[in-house]
Amino acid sequence: MKMHDILLAEPRGFCAGVDRAIEIVERALAKFGRPIYVRHEIVHNTFVVNDLKDKGAIFIEALDDVPPGATLVFSAHGVSQAIQNEAKARRFQIFDATCPLVSKVHVEVAKLHKEGYEFIMIGHKGHPEVEGTMGQLDSGIHLVEDVADVSRVQLQQSERLAVVTQTTLSVDDAAEILAAVKKQFPWVREPKQQDICYATQNRQDAVKLMSSQVDVVIVVGSPTSSNSNRLRELASRLGTDSYMIDSADELQSAWLEGKSRVGLTAGASAPEVLVQEVITRLRALGAVSVRKMEGIEETIKFPLPKGLRIEA
Repeated sequence: MKMHDILLAEPRGFCAGVDRAIEIVERALAKFGRPIYVRHEIVHNTFVVNDLKDKGAIFIEALDDVPPGATLVFSAHGVSQAIQNEAKARRFQIFDATCPLVSKVHVEVAKLHKEGYEFIMIGHKGHPEVEGTMGQLDSGIHLVEDVADVSRVQLQQSERLAVVTQTTLSVDDAAEILAAVKKQFPWVREPKQQDICYATQNRQDAVKLMSSQVDVVIVVGSPTSSNSNRLRELASRLGTDSYMIDSADELQSAWLEGKSRVGLTAGASAPEVLVQEVITRLRALGAVSVRKMEGIEETIKFPLPKGLRIEA
């Protein structure tokens, strides 16, 4: 196999919310010792979850599985009010690793609900972030997954309607669905800034830029990762062969046959160590150079919850 060039997307991999979530679990382990219980996978990445399991984290879905008095971390995707209330009632020591950009959506929903708003949420059914956001209220949030869903929405009243979205959607898909929402409900209130997060947007923009310059795109990410799946879909939609892998050993040499340029990126929950392992594997398969794309440098950092900050 002859291959010349690896083009590395910029930015790629961890975002500030993922960095913070992982650090919360690691600091809780350092401060309180093992085990630390985590509701749902802290972020959707197999390598990260297994690494934290080795360090003493126990991942659970039901709070019944957490012993009384234990330390519990909520995942980066956020949780419903019901889960928050149950965790408080059970008197766990709680650290909330919900991404601040997801929390912002929760706050918006709570605020507008008080003002009498109903909501349309654009998102993927069953995704924990969607369950967490919809679970901020008992009722009055209508989930739409595609344009066809919009026409099925039955509002309880027609004065006040706001739209929110999952933070890790395809920017283009979300725009298309939002256009359909605005057509059907012209009075709908949109978020001041779009809910799709900066990291999702930046990684998709980088793939758009990269796709036309390469013959195949490899996305490092786990099957459960929404934003990683969107990166692979996007490259594919732009007409470039694209594959998503959880680790370097899933890379198939057949994908590279007759391809002289390989684009490589990673979802927001995929660590850089995995990207480097893929580069090593690509070199073993004949890659001779690695070039980094020009791209946005992300400098956002989110503060840690009180009680986990290391005192200066």
